[in-house]
Amino acid sequence: MSATFLTTVLLPIALAIIMLGMGLSLLPEDFQRVSKYPKAVSIGLISQLIILPIIGFLIAKVVPMPPAIAVGLIILALCPGGPSSNLITYLAKGDVALSVTLTALSSIITVFTIPTFANLALQYFIGRTATIALPIGSTMLQIFLITLLPIGLGMFLRQIFPELALRLEKVTSRLAVVLLALIIIALIIREWDRLPGFILQVGVSCVLLNVLSTLAGLYVSKLFNLGSAQQICIAIEVGIQNGTLAIAITAGLLNNPDMAIPAAVYSLFMYVTGFVAIHYGKKFASINFVQ
Repeated sequence: MSATFLTTVLLPIALAIIMLGMGLSLLPEDFQRVSKYPKAVSIGLISQLIILPIIGFLIAKVVPMPPAIAVGLIILALCPGGPSSNLITYLAKGDVALSVTLTALSSIITVFTIPTFANLALQYFIGRTATIALPIGSTMLQIFLITLLPIGLGMFLRQIFPELALRLEKVTSRLAVVLLALIIIALIIREWDRLPGFILQVGVSCVLLNVLSTLAGLYVSKLFNLGSAQQICIAIEVGIQNGTLAIAITAGLLNNPDMAIPAAVYSLFMYVTGFVAIHYGKKFASINFVQ
């Protein structure tokens, strides 16, 4: 589960390019709309930071698995969304401004919540604690370089050269789908030899976490009568976690490759859910457009 050229170089570059294309589709008014409707932000954060970890804990309790795997699953559930959730929201016609806002806020908050709740999971399932401290500076710098900077650059180009930005946005939208498919294929090839064993060990729990959290985000936002684009956004933001960060914590900070297995399997499966969300999001958006 060591870092590779794919995850440390190619994946961040690809995601940054995709974020640039996403920024080309955004206007400052999109973010002003989010600030005017704080209910969506609150519901998204509560779903991601409270409901999702509860779902992860219940799965770890109900589904038989080794203690280290259970801790790894909970750490995964504690992680924020990442650039992938922004990308999938964008392709699924969800509220991208809300998605970026939720990713930024949850990434800041989880720098402090992950150490606390990960230690509780270690104590509960293994009977020991460990020192987990995310490097706040480098974590925020990574979020800025991969997500916020390219989105801001795209928005700047949209303001200065609107016609060029619209043409580029169409190109990057198609490129995003291709890059997403290539990332999935590369991840599968990289883990091919170990994939059967991984799936047998934690496949059920990862599928449950991904599907149940996505449905929870969707139905909680429906319950509070949010708009369709916001519902799509929150469902994806809650359902798509930052598996790379989970691997960095478990295999890196905790030096336990077994704990990293849930994040590795989840990182593959979440893109399957992502493609389903993209399909239904676009279909839903087209129906609303016709109406």
